[in-house]
Amino acid sequence: MTICFSIAGFWFLIFGISFLYDRRLFRNSIFLVLAIMFAGLGGLFAIAEVNRTLAELVAYGIIFLIPVTIGVLAIFLTVNGVTMLRREGRRPANLLSLAAGIGIFGLVIFGIISQLLESRPLSALLTAIGGVLTYVSFLFVCFLIYAFVYSRVRSSRKIDFVIVLGSGLRGSRVPPLLASRLDRGKLVYDRAVRKGRSPMIITAGGQGPGEDIPESHAMATYLVERGVPADQILREDKSTTTTENLRFSRALMVARNPKYRCLIVTNNFHAFRAALTARKAKVNGQVVGSPTARYYWPTATIREFVAILFSHKWINGIICGFLFLLPFVQFI
Repeated sequence: MTICFSIAGFWFLIFGISFLYDRRLFRNSIFLVLAIMFAGLGGLFAIAEVNRTLAELVAYGIIFLIPVTIGVLAIFLTVNGVTMLRREGRRPANLLSLAAGIGIFGLVIFGIISQLLESRPLSALLTAIGGVLTYVSFLFVCFLIYAFVYSRVRSSRKIDFVIVLGSGLRGSRVPPLLASRLDRGKLVYDRAVRKGRSPMIITAGGQGPGEDIPESHAMATYLVERGVPADQILREDKSTTTTENLRFSRALMVARNPKYRCLIVTNNFHAFRAALTARKAKVNGQVVGSPTARYYWPTATIREFVAILFSHKWINGIICGFLFLLPFVQFI
């Protein structure tokens, strides 16, 4: 018990140091989850010292909940995937939750078949897939928990700029997803004004396919119509990606105030990845999220996680490759 709590304390200390250094680091999520895991294990041993039967019930309960959770998750993702297709169309990005749900069902069926056939190659393949999925699932849990923590930590620093990231137009119209970002950006701006500050809002987004005007122009018009002075808005209208949004916005801020401080606004599902991107783009600011429709959140969250995985493709690829090939060593 003492050892588990000591290890948990060590990881929490490492998390605290890393968090204070820069909260926009993915490794913070791993440190935090390791601390939680060992603290939970220590708690289980502490219960066992008082009541062994209760500790066994808790342990068996956790084991029982794992397959139940997997089954519920598979059903939820499949249903959500169908909802996404109905409401958002059949774009590849909208298929993620449906693909994940069907994939879980497929893996369960494959596991049953491999057990029935008692085939060593199939069992090895199942173990290989399971190893990779365990690693990816661990990272996904880290991502979810820390994204929640990050979104709850507010920045109290004075700000000179509020950056609102674009997310696409319908012709020249601001759709609901982008409107929620702009509304949150205006809220941040109004709050700063009430405190006697005068930050500028940067609307970030160029013109993409199917858009009649650059996103930043439509975003600026939306804000002006809702009471934001036009001379308090800067338009970054050349970018086509989040990285460019932030990089080009940084150039605008540095030109006006080399010691600027900013707050970046996006949707809640995108906040953590935007923070990671902001750090890479050397933008001096944190990220806040705006509300997103519940049906949209699962697919969007999976998409964000996949993007983070691919942003570290070499290390993740090597680890996944090792875990996948390890069960086949017995056949060499």
